[in-house]
Amino acid sequence: MNKSILIIAALLPAFSVTAQTGAKATKRFVISEFGAVADGKTVNTKAIQATIDKCAASGGGAAVVPQGTFLSGAIFLKQGVNLYVEKDGVLKGTTNIDDYPTIHTRWEGTEEPWTSAFVNADGVTDLEISGGGTIDGSGEEWVRNNPYRRGPRGAGDAPGAEPDTVPPRPMQRHGRPRLIGIQNSKRVRVTGLNLHNPAVWCLFFLYSEDVLAENLKITAEHNIPSSDGIDIDSCKRVHVNKVYIDDNDDCISIKSGKDADGLRVNRPAEDILIENSHFAYGQGGVAMGSETSGGIRNVKVRNCVFDSGNWAPIRFKSQPSRGGVVENITYRDLKLHGTKQAFEFNLEWRMVPPIAPPANVLPIVRNVKIINVTGDVHSVGVIHGLADSPIRDIQFENCQITAKKKVSSWNMRETSIWPA
Repeated sequence: MNKSILIIAALLPAFSVTAQTGAKATKRFVISEFGAVADGKTVNTKAIQATIDKCAASGGGAAVVPQGTFLSGAIFLKQGVNLYVEKDGVLKGTTNIDDYPTIHTRWEGTEEPWTSAFVNADGVTDLEISGGGTIDGSGEEWVRNNPYRRGPRGAGDAPGAEPDTVPPRPMQRHGRPRLIGIQNSKRVRVTGLNLHNPAVWCLFFLYSEDVLAENLKITAEHNIPSSDGIDIDSCKRVHVNKVYIDDNDDCISIKSGKDADGLRVNRPAEDILIENSHFAYGQGGVAMGSETSGGIRNVKVRNCVFDSGNWAPIRFKSQPSRGGVVENITYRDLKLHGTKQAFEFNLEWRMVPPIAPPANVLPIVRNVKIINVTGDVHSVGVIHGLADSPIRDIQFENCQITAKKKVSSWNMRETSIWPA
């Protein structure tokens, strides 16, 4: 796909959803008129879901969260129902695991029954989640109070993730709920909101297309593990624009399934544009992987700023068991301010037991362009490929980086550097 086609494709969500939602006035269904109480104490799950159900039955419209703090468990949007959180309105998640039913989804690259998100949408078209208010996942309270961690598999893959200090119930597969989970959907628009303190991943898109995430402020306290800002999982035509992210894991992670199950599903993440955004603290800026089994291709990251405390603004991670091809990735016009590294390529990332056997075809990273990247960092970075699958065709053009440490590299080839 050439440059002009990729940019046009990535911009399509903004055009198509705006045209659809602007066709007629949206009917409003205010949750307080259906019994929801804004005291921050009353659990309003039934009242809010009743609002959504009434909206759907009446031909569609917007379920509206007005001023005040409304506590709720998981809610499920339906076809034709948008969610609008007004300025000074707060939709806040409970910390009772029983308020989040098990659904069929993908968790960390594997399709399986898993805990629902706080706000859910599955199989909908022309969805909008918007407003000037806040959706709060109560992440700090989950970390502090809730005995449920990640089930038998342990504590996730984020550096510093907490151990499973409390044994799970027998055969339990509960995990903390993601903040917003949208899957199997088309023409989706999430805009204007403050998304705060997810219990685990914040904004999660799965098997969806023509997606726009714009004008969002995404924040998580730094003691919340695995608090990714945006996860784009086996989706196509995604546009992320004008977002601010400060969290305790990758700010944005692009994924496509893990190991044998990811290879079975074999759905790539493709045609993605991320631009005009500000990434503060985080384990990574915009990361490819580590779930790469379905492939990641045609991604552009441009005109973004990365602050001190960010581990690696440009990040590629996988394992030999993943397989998948990561290709045609461009980072350009980036400004780095005191980040730990400029970039990290690691195809043996976090090799801790249990380690799955290598895939029949090892992961491949190729055709990466890093253009007009400037700033100061602690270390330029690491390029770590595999002996039987070296990282190929990395092009550095007009990059001006001040660093205390140089590049460490092994198992790579065909790299070109063009200084200014």
